[in-house]
Amino acid sequence: MQFKPSPGLSVALIAIAAAFVWLGNWQLERKEDKQSLLDQFENAPRLSIEEALKQDYRFSRVQAYGHFDDTRHVLLDNKILNGRAGVHVLTPFILHNGTTVLVNRGWLPLPPDRLHLPPVPTEHSLHTINGILKKPTTDGLRLGKRDELVTDKWPQLVTYLELETVSDALGMPLAPWLLQLDPADPGGFEDRQWKAAVMGPEVHAAYAFQWFALSLATMIIWLTLGVRRAQQQQQSSKDQ
Repeated sequence: MQFKPSPGLSVALIAIAAAFVWLGNWQLERKEDKQSLLDQFENAPRLSIEEALKQDYRFSRVQAYGHFDDTRHVLLDNKILNGRAGVHVLTPFILHNGTTVLVNRGWLPLPPDRLHLPPVPTEHSLHTINGILKKPTTDGLRLGKRDELVTDKWPQLVTYLELETVSDALGMPLAPWLLQLDPADPGGFEDRQWKAAVMGPEVHAAYAFQWFALSLATMIIWLTLGVRRAQQQQQSSKDQ
C-alpha cells in the first residue's frame, strides 16, 4: 500500500492533531487539579473559625459564635434550582471578637418581574453557626458593568460577588472568605449541598478522552487521504 499525502494538507492535519493532543493533556491536568481540590475538601479539618481564618485553611469545617446582621443582605443572582430562578442569600455574621464574615445561607426564589426582592428572615441574637470556609470565586467571563451597591437600601441584588464592594457598602471590613452555612442549620434556606467545584474530575477525564479521540480521527483522515491520493496518482499513471 502506497502512501503519498499532500504536503500542505499534512501540515494542517498534523497541526490540528497536535492541538487536540495538547487540549487532551490540558484536560488531564485540570482533572488532577480538581481531584486535588476534591481531596482537600473531603479531608479538611475541623477548626475554630479564628484558627481557620488565621491559617487561611480552605474548606475547613468551622464553628462560629456571634450574630447575623439581620437587615443588610446581599442577594447573589442567577442561581438556578430545579429550573427556578433565584438567589443565594449572603448575610454578614459578626463574630464575638468583632470580625465579620459573609455567610452563604442558601437559595431563595425570585419573582419573575424582579420588582420585589424576597424577604430574608434572620435571627439577630447571639448564637453558634457551623459551616465550610471557602474562598469566593471571582474568575470567569463577566458581562455588563460592575455592580454598584448603596449604603442605605437592603437587601441588594448583585450579579458577581466582590467582597471589596460589599465591604464598602456595609462600611466594615470583611474577612476574605465565604462561610457556607451547614445544611442542618435552621438559619439557612434551600440548596446547601456544598461541593468543592461545580465540575468534577470525571468530567475533565471525559473531555480529555474526546480530544484524544479527535486527534486519532484526524490522523486516520490524514492516512486515508494519503493512501487515496497515492492510488489516484497510480491510476493516473496507468491511464497514460
